[in-house]
Amino acid sequence: MTLDVTAFLQTLLACPSVTPVDGGALDVVSSTLERLGFVVTRLDFGPADAPTPNLFARLGDGGPHLCFAGHTDVVPPGASWRYGPFDGIVADGILYGRGAVDMKGGIAAFIAAVADVVARGGPNGTISLLITGDEEGPARHGTREVLPWMAANGHIPDFCLLGEPTNPSAMGEMIKIGRRGSLSATITVRGVQGHVAYPHRADNPNHRLIDILHDLTHHVLDEGTEAFEPSSLQITSMDVGNPTTNVIPAIARASLNIRFNDRHRGDDLVAWIERVVARHAPDAEVDARISGEAFLTAPGEAVRCLSAAVEKVTGHAPVLDTGGGTSDARFIAAYCPVAEFGLVGASMHKADEHVALADLRQLRDIYREFMEAFGL
Repeated sequence: MTLDVTAFLQTLLACPSVTPVDGGALDVVSSTLERLGFVVTRLDFGPADAPTPNLFARLGDGGPHLCFAGHTDVVPPGASWRYGPFDGIVADGILYGRGAVDMKGGIAAFIAAVADVVARGGPNGTISLLITGDEEGPARHGTREVLPWMAANGHIPDFCLLGEPTNPSAMGEMIKIGRRGSLSATITVRGVQGHVAYPHRADNPNHRLIDILHDLTHHVLDEGTEAFEPSSLQITSMDVGNPTTNVIPAIARASLNIRFNDRHRGDDLVAWIERVVARHAPDAEVDARISGEAFLTAPGEAVRCLSAAVEKVTGHAPVLDTGGGTSDARFIAAYCPVAEFGLVGASMHKADEHVALADLRQLRDIYREFMEAFGL
C-alpha cells in the first residue's frame, strides 16, 4: 500500500482538531496505520470527563527502532482566511489549512514515507509512532504521559524524530538537536493600601516589586554556550489593577519567563528568583512552573544520517540548531536521543497557514531516505 501524501494531508486537515478537541484526527491516523500493519494502541490519559487523545503504534520487532513523533491538535484558526481553514484547498501548488505545517503536514509525510517502506517489504527493524492530541495546549496528558507507558511496555526507541516545522524559509535549512528550557513565574508582593499623601500610613508594594525586577533583569544568567544562545529573562506582565492615581495599592504582581540553556536547571533558577524576592519582600509569593528543561542531543550517527538525507533530497546541508520555543522533544529527551525536522514554519499559527506541495513531497522523501540510512 502506498499513500498519496497530499490527499492524506487533506483528510487530516478536514478534522477540526483544535486543542483539546480531536475532531476525528486520531481515527484517521489509526485506521491508516492499521492498514499498513501497525499495532495501534489508543492511550487517552487525563480526567475521565475530558481525556487527552493519544496513540502509540508499532510495526516490526528488534532493532534498529525508530520512532516518529508528532501532534494532530492545532491552534484556533482565527479570522481572515482566503479559504476555509479546514477545507484543505489546493491553489497554485499550495495547500491551505490549519495544521498544514504545524504539524499535520509532518505527520502525513512520515506516514507516507513509512507506507513506501512497507511497500518494499520493510521495515528491517521497528518503526513506531507517538501521536498526541495535546501539544498546543497544556501538554500535561499527552507525550509526557505516553512516554512512561512506552518505557513500562518495552517500546523506548533507539532514536526519535519529531516532525515539527524546523525550517525558517526553505526546506533543508535546519535540524533541531536541542531546545532551551522554559520557566514561567508570577511574583506577588503584598503591602498596605493607603492615601498617596500619607505614605507613612501605607506600605507600597510597587516599590519593592520594582527593586525585585531590577535585580532580576540586570543579572547576567550566562554568556551562552557553543550550542546555545545566552539564557534570557523577560518580564511579561506587571499588574496592580489600580484605577486611581491617589491610592497606594495593596498588591502588586509581575510575571516573567526565562528561556534557559543547558547551563541551568529549572529548579535552580526558581531558587534564585526566590532568593532575590526574599531580599526585598520576605513575605512575597513566587508561583513558578517549569514547562521543560533544556536538552541537547549529541550529533551522533542518527543525526548524521538525517543530515545526509536532508542534503541528498534538498541539496542543502542543514545547520544544527537549538533556538526557538519549546516542543514535545523536551519530554522525549529524557528517554532517548531526539531530533526535529519538518516543514517550513513561516506560516504556522497564522491565517492562511499553508504548505507548498513540493515541500511536502520533499519531506516525505527525506523521511524515507533517513529510514533507509537508519537501517530500516
